[in-house]
Amino acid sequence: MSIQWFPGHMNAARKRAAEAMEKTDLVIEVLDARVPQASRNPMIEELRTFRQRPCLKILNKADLADPVATKLWIDFYNAQKNVHAVALSCKKPADVAKVPGLAMKIAPHRGTALKPLRIMIMGIPNVGKSTLMNALLKKRVAQVGDEPAVTKTQQRLYLGNNIVLTDTPGMMWPKIEHPTDGLMLAASHAIGSNALIEEEVATFLADILLQRYPQLLAARYALKTDGMDGVAVVEGVAQKRAFRIKGGDFDLEKAAHTFLQDYRSGALGRISLETPESRAALLASYQPPESLSDVQADDAEEG
Repeated sequence: MSIQWFPGHMNAARKRAAEAMEKTDLVIEVLDARVPQASRNPMIEELRTFRQRPCLKILNKADLADPVATKLWIDFYNAQKNVHAVALSCKKPADVAKVPGLAMKIAPHRGTALKPLRIMIMGIPNVGKSTLMNALLKKRVAQVGDEPAVTKTQQRLYLGNNIVLTDTPGMMWPKIEHPTDGLMLAASHAIGSNALIEEEVATFLADILLQRYPQLLAARYALKTDGMDGVAVVEGVAQKRAFRIKGGDFDLEKAAHTFLQDYRSGALGRISLETPESRAALLASYQPPESLSDVQADDAEEG
């Protein structure tokens, strides 16, 4: 499975972001702490490094993520050049209150009346950019919703303390290279429910949890996880919650939706779907699909 898109509004958003990057001192990239690398848009990195702008990576929703995995990610990002990372929840005012101070430390040459610190907030849809903007400004200036791609236009706002914020629409990139990234994003609700079948996403999520957090499945649904696979977990949720359709069969669609909501809300517990180690293993094992030219070349050699 390969997810591809690039609707017109995202293409336009990329162009505007590239233009605004010229007048930006610091990029704040908001990531989902449960899937930091899967929720990282490589185009943001491309735009930022081209202009040599420092980056503050905010691992949002840290209260939903596994704290051990989050610590590993913070160390991973802080080891990168021109990158600083912090884990927090954009829904917690005390957490958000730390952000301006962190930004000023990263770009101490700005932040005066004559030279305000110009910050661009970026990230993929539904990682919490608008929530962060509203919390920083202590008022509702950006629309917030638990659906991808809520913000549609770029906004420039004054935070005070000689800081100017530019909020950008959530940008996806043309193609998600690794299929598991698409599934992790769908499970974490960064991709709309119309892009993938929820039963497939729930089965994928269940397989990960069986490997890493079987105790959480057992605690939430009273399941005996030994020997189970992802399909069995979804069926088990349907059985435990008495989700059935007319005729008596399990309502797997409802069970999948419930299971995904339990993960997204934190009802299952604090979960991270990837770690730096699992990411390295994914990259090491990845075999890119053959291009049409490669296939044609192979056919020619065989002929």
